[in-house]
Amino acid sequence: MTSPSPVIHIIDDDGSFRTSMRRLLAALGYQTAIYESGSAFLENLPIDDAGCILLDLQMAGVGGFELQERLGLSDNTLPIIFLTAHGDIKASVQAMRSGAEDFLAKPVTKQALIECVERALIRNLERRQHRDRLRAMRTLVTSLTPREAEVFAMVVRGRLNKQIAHDLGTTIRTVKAHRQAGMDKLGVKSLAQAVSIAERLGMLTD
Repeated sequence: MTSPSPVIHIIDDDGSFRTSMRRLLAALGYQTAIYESGSAFLENLPIDDAGCILLDLQMAGVGGFELQERLGLSDNTLPIIFLTAHGDIKASVQAMRSGAEDFLAKPVTKQALIECVERALIRNLERRQHRDRLRAMRTLVTSLTPREAEVFAMVVRGRLNKQIAHDLGTTIRTVKAHRQAGMDKLGVKSLAQAVSIAERLGMLTD
């Protein structure tokens, strides 16, 4: 399957800036999408897409920081590059602490923009690959039967077969059968691999 072409999402309330930035990026071979506000972007949230976001800081309605916060609560994998004429050190620190890829001041040089966008696209690819691995793991875990899931949850917490059998009111032989069936479905060969899946899915968090 061919990987989707990345899209640079330009979110800015300055129409002339959106147009000039879109032309520049198109000339450099990038696909773009433009939005006049954070609200317009949220209406068609492309969190599964390949790409990144060029985001203005001060906009009417949903501003840059509010949009960053909302995206942080979603399954968004699009890195955010703030591009603003109203930034200062305090704003840049806040943006970076909240997970922004970079914080650039207008006007930005073409070279600085290209380098930043390319870093963001690499970050996006890494995030999407990580998300896809987690989704695949969740799918495998949900394929377990209720009893296999119970046994798996106890096994990854270090419970011994005899302890699990006692807790479930069954035999060690039955526990071993459920344990092996679960391991086979998850495609793991060792307890360490099973624990790794549970950790990545947050199953070991009380």
